[in-house]
Amino acid sequence: MWQDNSNAYGASSSQNQYYAQGRAPQQGVPLQFYAPSPVGSTFYPGARSSLDGNVGAQGPITQQVAPPAYGGNIQPSGGWWTAFGTGGFEGEPPLLEELGINFSHIQAKSLAVLNPLRRVDERIMDDADLAGPLLFFLCFGTFLLFSGKPQFGYIYGVGLLGSASIYMLLNLMSEMGIDAYRVVSVLGYCLLPMVGVGAISVVVTLDGMLGYVLSILSIIWCTYAASGIFVAVLRMSDQRFLVAYPVGLLYGCFALLSVFNVGSGGSGSAK
Repeated sequence: MWQDNSNAYGASSSQNQYYAQGRAPQQGVPLQFYAPSPVGSTFYPGARSSLDGNVGAQGPITQQVAPPAYGGNIQPSGGWWTAFGTGGFEGEPPLLEELGINFSHIQAKSLAVLNPLRRVDERIMDDADLAGPLLFFLCFGTFLLFSGKPQFGYIYGVGLLGSASIYMLLNLMSEMGIDAYRVVSVLGYCLLPMVGVGAISVVVTLDGMLGYVLSILSIIWCTYAASGIFVAVLRMSDQRFLVAYPVGLLYGCFALLSVFNVGSGGSGSAK
């Protein structure tokens, strides 16, 4: 039953012949555990072609050849403002542009609102953003705060409810349709004349004839600019008055916030 085999581990003769074909290690030559690849690494530029190193048979480690230097234009360390630039990376867009903040586009849209009599390009809102509208809303609330009317909650609440209403109406009236992102962008940019009224309220009290006139002019200005952009984008030239009516109601609410202090109580202290 028990067979006596000279190979204690059961290795076959074919395996012995296979391993016998290998060369015996020569004296004075280091063992080659990893064969260097003939082609350099293309996944990581600047990496070594293999893991074997540059140590000779009898040479010390300190005589290794220095690896090649990394190429490219690496920007040196500077102030905190260098975080907003990409001078050290070729072909990389600026950080503000990746965040959706393009000052040239903000300027172009603001000028279109300040000059509503000029013909509006129908592709002006192809690059819709919220950087300008959020900035204008923040400035409007800050000016009202300096004039003694802390109404940030009312401003953002009216803006959110009004934008949702205008979005629903425009999609019901037009055949092309528009997304909510562009509706908020247009309404926010066209708030710019109202921001000017809020800045005037810091130095002049608007609860009077002057304030009423300025508020009415700002409502007309904002409504005309916003309706012109919506009509140009959605190609609804025959329905401009229908678009302007709900938009004018929305800016009328902002005008009321700039003239009156909604959060103040009407009753005075008893004497």
